[in-house]
Amino acid sequence: MARRSFLALKLSGQIYLTEPLVTVLVVLFNLKAGVKRDDYEAWAKAVDLPTVNALASVDRFRVLQCQSVLGSEAPPPYQYVEILDLHSLPALFDDIGTPLMQKVASEFRAFAEAPVFIVTESLT
Repeated sequence: MARRSFLALKLSGQIYLTEPLVTVLVVLFNLKAGVKRDDYEAWAKAVDLPTVNALASVDRFRVLQCQSVLGSEAPPPYQYVEILDLHSLPALFDDIGTPLMQKVASEFRAFAEAPVFIVTESLT
């Protein structure tokens, strides 16, 4: 079940509960030369997904394998996309600083070639 926090706003004496804007971290990457897809995917399923999904700062973490570019025969520019729905970006930085996450990040860097980390925010 997704964990959601709500923001309480008090306007003209009335209290309103509203869902805050959601920050989503998108990570685009290819595997390094010599890395086997099966090795990376086994590690992602066994280590990365359960570890990151257990972080207090993360609502949901997914790893997607890119299949194609819609309407094109060209291969996708990236092999994988990670999507992290965050409760808090500052809290994520705190979580990343733990010894366990430092180990996971180091292992990720051994698989991923120049990952691109994009911080996004929902428009609604």
